[in-house]
Amino acid sequence: PTWRPDREFPLAAALRPRPYERQLGIAETESVPPRGAAPARVIGAKMALEMRLPVARKPLSESLGRESKKHLVVPGDTITTDTGFMRGHGTYMGEEKLIASVAGSVERVNKLICVKALKTRYNGEVGDIVVGRITEVQQKRWKVETNSRLDSVLLLSSMNLPGGELRRRSAEDELAMRGFLQEGDLISAEVQAVFSDGAVSLHTRSLKYGKLGQGVLVQVSPSLVKRQKTHFHDLPCGASVILGNNGFIWVYPTPEHKEDDAGGFIANLEPVSLADREVISRLRNCIVSLATQRMMLYDTSILYCYEASLPHQIKDILKPEIMEEIVMETRQRLLEQEG
Repeated sequence: PTWRPDREFPLAAALRPRPYERQLGIAETESVPPRGAAPARVIGAKMALEMRLPVARKPLSESLGRESKKHLVVPGDTITTDTGFMRGHGTYMGEEKLIASVAGSVERVNKLICVKALKTRYNGEVGDIVVGRITEVQQKRWKVETNSRLDSVLLLSSMNLPGGELRRRSAEDELAMRGFLQEGDLISAEVQAVFSDGAVSLHTRSLKYGKLGQGVLVQVSPSLVKRQKTHFHDLPCGASVILGNNGFIWVYPTPEHKEDDAGGFIANLEPVSLADREVISRLRNCIVSLATQRMMLYDTSILYCYEASLPHQIKDILKPEIMEEIVMETRQRLLEQEG
């Protein structure tokens, strides 16, 4: 007799997908059970396989463009033999010539020459905007992690009381410190003073500073954050960023109304919509891409990178080839604007 697979194996014929299932990509079939048994349905999803092939890397000179003209030095390199220049940070005098003591880019202001390190801890300066995390609650002060060599200090007297009250801090305020800010809270603040050992003193006396709510924290090198007049930016894409000079960048949904009477202590914990979360995730990946390619971070570069990444999915932005394409388009657009 002729051998038929569907007789000895009844599931073989029943598991073949129907015509409409081939079009939809769904392998949903109904098996043929033995006599007297109920029919069983087997549902499976179509498996997608992603393959990535190696691509030829572009030469570094083509990727850097005009930024390759920076004077980069390593420790021991001679910067200049002219004795008319003054020695700045990252340099020292030796044998009547100025020598670099750190690896970085040479910066000159009139007769002052200094070397700005490419990768270093944050060195605080008065007036800087920083984003930090509370690490410890002490007597009349908080310890704050700001990516510097030492923990920063936020005094109880250097912050606004809830409701904006103007009065002397009492013992009741000291007992309620953990109710204002506790360990793990993120804050935005301004550098008030820098001590001789490099420690930083912060203050949050303005209503734009204070406790941060829902958002995403991105950590980059402090040397990549461009110094500007303001570091609080509301981007037209529907999200806002706080570019901390210490390399901590806070991305959060743009609030519909400002909490002027909150005093910077009330965090908005309302659910964030899916559209806002996608915008925040895309901005986060764009910032990581710019930092990986060593581009300066400010509101214009982040916005241009966001617009260049719109044709791609959020999860694909961090792929090396797509990252380089997006950053190259951003760099070209910035050069056209400057030129």
